[in-house]
Amino acid sequence: MSGDCREVVTLQLGHYSNFVGTHWWNLQDASLSYDPESPSAEIQSDVLFREGQTLGGHVTYTPRLISMDLKGSLRTLPQEGSLYDPGAGTSAVTWEGSINMHKQSPPEKNSFLEDLEKLDKGEILTKADFCSSSKLQHSGAVSVDTFNGHLARVQNYKLEGSVRVWSDFLRIHLHPRTISVIHQYNHDGEAHRLETFGQGESLLQGALLEELEDKLHFFVEECDYLQGFQVLCDLADGFVGLGSKVTELLQDSYGGRGILTWGMTPVGHRDSTPFRDLCRLLNCSLGMVHMAAHSSLFCPLTLRGGLGRRPTSPPQFPLLNYDPSLWYHSSSVLALALDSLTVSYRLRNNSVPMWQVADLLAVSGRKVVAAYGAIPFPMTSGGSLPDALSACADALPWKPLSACPEAGEGQCYGQLTTLKGFEGQKLISCLSPGIKPPTPLHSLHSGEDVLAAYISSFYPSAPLALQLVSSPSKLTPPFPQIFSQSLDAQGFLRSEAPPPGALGPVISSVPVMTSLQSGPALDPWLSELHRATSAFDIRRVAPSFLSQGPEMAEYQEALEELRLLARCYRDDSSGVMRSSSEEEEDDD
Repeated sequence: MSGDCREVVTLQLGHYSNFVGTHWWNLQDASLSYDPESPSAEIQSDVLFREGQTLGGHVTYTPRLISMDLKGSLRTLPQEGSLYDPGAGTSAVTWEGSINMHKQSPPEKNSFLEDLEKLDKGEILTKADFCSSSKLQHSGAVSVDTFNGHLARVQNYKLEGSVRVWSDFLRIHLHPRTISVIHQYNHDGEAHRLETFGQGESLLQGALLEELEDKLHFFVEECDYLQGFQVLCDLADGFVGLGSKVTELLQDSYGGRGILTWGMTPVGHRDSTPFRDLCRLLNCSLGMVHMAAHSSLFCPLTLRGGLGRRPTSPPQFPLLNYDPSLWYHSSSVLALALDSLTVSYRLRNNSVPMWQVADLLAVSGRKVVAAYGAIPFPMTSGGSLPDALSACADALPWKPLSACPEAGEGQCYGQLTTLKGFEGQKLISCLSPGIKPPTPLHSLHSGEDVLAAYISSFYPSAPLALQLVSSPSKLTPPFPQIFSQSLDAQGFLRSEAPPPGALGPVISSVPVMTSLQSGPALDPWLSELHRATSAFDIRRVAPSFLSQGPEMAEYQEALEELRLLARCYRDDSSGVMRSSSEEEEDDD
């Protein structure tokens, strides 16, 4: 579909990471185009997708993805996907003895998956299947462009009550080598749960290690210019131990490539108990240390108010009406953020490769960064970027996406800010000659200058990198409609408020602003995580946590590394010398 590019291999480890990843891949799929006459897209899809061919000779376009989850987590999705028929070409075996048949009913598909199956088979959908009165007159395979158009006309799905696993809203085909199921542990139930760091760490050996290496070799060896790996890993359960081993394997086997790791944590779990909440705290602490050490950059992504056992309320986004407790909702918000956070190394022109992103932010060993996002970015339809930013003159428009509040002191060691999705809007003010600019932002002559001046008013001396990307995040079914009625169909603020009781339009795209930051705000955040983890004797309170590793000495060493990691972010720029007692108080 395009020329040379810097490919990326994605790994998704854990159920919530697959929730976020499914929404994220659906966003990528919605932007695909196979029309050779269309102009080259701003974002190069070949960075993430690979072209292949089925046994029947049909061209496929699937994610360069390795996904790991537990037994029972796929429901209606075959582990090998549906692009290939694993039974094709096999001959029947003759058996003359008696046969007892035990047939289990397959899980019921929701309305979206049923319609998806019809479209995928090229079947004609009936009039009742559509909001519009027209019927589809298609037979045979449906291309991506027509697929997106047809599916967008299907009913506005309400899947909040029917999504149980991530495959319930997956709209793309996966390569047969993508999914790995870990059969030693169950997705549901009380028995055989993957709950602790040590359990996950001990998994990557034997058959699973061999399977992972085989999948990595398959995807990597077909790349012409691999820039690196993006890893989405659950941070609160046993997958964090597996993720620590996986990132270590990537670092050892593919040195010099970028490894950007995103630690995913939901707002809540339906099976919470005091012991499990304690395990999740310990997993977060150990995972932070180990995955940061083996990655080029590590960023937690969560809508929790904190990573401890008593978090504050989730962030409130003014233009979202979402339920933080629903994984289907919270993962969609994080996927929109991730679409913006990762766009810099997916651009066709003027891209910033993974290792440059890491070099920009991971200064002096500070590999942990925090993310922030304005979802959607509040920009009025027909307005300009100076107008939008001037309306946010008193406070930055974004909210924490890593459970790390901003310090508010204007200090930052490095920052990458991205504005994505302003298509059709003005980046500068178009004032008539002789009209005095209402703010200094209105007098600037490029969008980059406008955004840089705005960010610098809050961070006067911080190193800053900017990315302005016109293409929005396109929303197609089954992305949840969680947006304010004050938005138009493109996700911009309406110039006039809708009449009372009027239904808002279906939102088809949204602008998003995100920021990755390394700064002093991470010192109290990491220090609090260290204090919470060190506040009890694990051998007395949770001895079973260490039953499969790590050893006690290794556990204590990891906590010390977490304490030292927090000190890396300490701001001593004021020149005021701390006494040893003050530093000890900070470390306690």
